[in-house]
Amino acid sequence: MENQVQKKRILSGIQPSGDLTLGSYVGAIKNWAALADEYDCYYMLADMHTITVRQVPAELRRHTLTQVAAYIASGLDPEKNVLFVQSHVPAHAQLGWVLDCYTMFGELSRMTQFKDKSAKNADNINAGLFTYPALMAADILLYQADLVPVGGDQKQHVEICRDIATRFNGIYGDVFKLPEPYIPKVGARVMSLTSPDKKMSKSDHDPNGCVYMLEKPEDILRKFKKAVTDSDACVRFDPAAKPGVSNLMQIYSVATGADFAAIEREFDGRGYGDFKQAVGEAVVELLRPIREETERLLADKTYLESVYRAGAEKAAYVANKTLNKVYKKVGFLPR
Repeated sequence: MENQVQKKRILSGIQPSGDLTLGSYVGAIKNWAALADEYDCYYMLADMHTITVRQVPAELRRHTLTQVAAYIASGLDPEKNVLFVQSHVPAHAQLGWVLDCYTMFGELSRMTQFKDKSAKNADNINAGLFTYPALMAADILLYQADLVPVGGDQKQHVEICRDIATRFNGIYGDVFKLPEPYIPKVGARVMSLTSPDKKMSKSDHDPNGCVYMLEKPEDILRKFKKAVTDSDACVRFDPAAKPGVSNLMQIYSVATGADFAAIEREFDGRGYGDFKQAVGEAVVELLRPIREETERLLADKTYLESVYRAGAEKAAYVANKTLNKVYKKVGFLPR
């Protein structure tokens, strides 16, 4: 039991705003599965964050359930990891509001994701889109997380979270633990197959740029056949000069375990057609067991419900301890 007390806590989450991509798997979920023995892991489905952009309600419910199944199918054992839906733990919204009042307007207006999303959703620049870094800080601080696995592009959110926590602790004493970003070494960023200068994203407007975790094998192979390369006809890792080929090499490396030197040797003197076919086949085999297991789990709604209910209970138990402390510190009268 003592061991469990000393484990560092990790919290992370992905928005169920669309189908999970190969990028979500390689950059996040695949790495999470390996952390369960060493850390106390909490993984949420960040459905409250999704509504800063308009969602189709039935689609959001479907994506959320599918994502629970895909988490489990990817190796996140619900006995070893706390898997929960953000909106099932009211403390997120409750602490989010308190932290809104300790987050400065200037800090929020400097957030790059607010600028990006405002440009993409010019007809719906709502207050939630502006203040969601405070909700994200609440997500992390509620669980007194030591580490937050993030891509390099998300470090800014951990930084503002630390700033908010430091400000609150400065006023009220030691309430929140300051989290550190946890950035995995390799494969953290899978780029679009058609625009290798952009991250692979489920909101990509070009359907050929993005490979989905639960996609049919024939569709995956077709997308890799169309992947952008260059006119050099040489498989070599050079992200600056050969972004498309380097991205495919990263993906192939994750799918097969081969390092870049071995991949260069394997495809020495062979054309890009061979190489793209091989990457596509490796990805199909990487994702096949996950797709099959996700489909099996989706047929058992009762089991999935039991997982997210138990997850919400465990998460709420930890979150409410922090929330009660915060409410007391700011002077709210106990109920």
